[in-house]
Amino acid sequence: MTTNLAGDGGLFELPPEERKPHARVILVTGPSGSGKTRFTNRTGLPVVSLDDFYFDDTHPGLPRKHGIIDWDSAECWNKEGAFNALVELATTGESLLPVYDIPSNSKVAERKLDLQGSQLFLAEGIFAAELVTLCKREGILADALCISRPRLQTFWFRLMRDLDEGRKSTPTLLRRGISHAIHEPEMYRKLERKGARRVSIVEAHESLTQMLAKQR
Repeated sequence: MTTNLAGDGGLFELPPEERKPHARVILVTGPSGSGKTRFTNRTGLPVVSLDDFYFDDTHPGLPRKHGIIDWDSAECWNKEGAFNALVELATTGESLLPVYDIPSNSKVAERKLDLQGSQLFLAEGIFAAELVTLCKREGILADALCISRPRLQTFWFRLMRDLDEGRKSTPTLLRRGISHAIHEPEMYRKLERKGARRVSIVEAHESLTQMLAKQR
């Protein structure tokens, strides 16, 4: 099942009985290292890792910066594929998702996510705010959170994670980390302009607790 991003009909390709969403998504964004994954993994809800929708490094026309592919650009990310997966989860309760390996810059597997009746699920990643308007239009958006922590903490946790996972070479990680830290305030402003609410991890948990309470 696919949904055309350029179309005005929303879920027009679905039969009428399937057009009403059975679940809604909480989009979780924020700078790399801000605590998005930590927050989502502790909720107990189904989670979509939007980073798994990166294009392989063989995809034509990927933008470049500092002599390498600019993985911080949304042009390196399959927005349509990510959006279709969220619509499919919200309307059918399950979807086959890619598994992406960041060190090799490639999709390495697939996994099936089944909501098992949950009325809420999360989708986290640095490009999650790109989907706010689309999800709102489809009626599947529950909330859009931008996780925030002090800049030095973000820099440190991001660097330690990336070094531990061997995501890129150490010089590349340091260069990107410093660049992220310098531009972090503007990134928060950009994410808020796209419709995400800037919150701490504590505030994010409080918002989620309130949403879950309303379902009881």
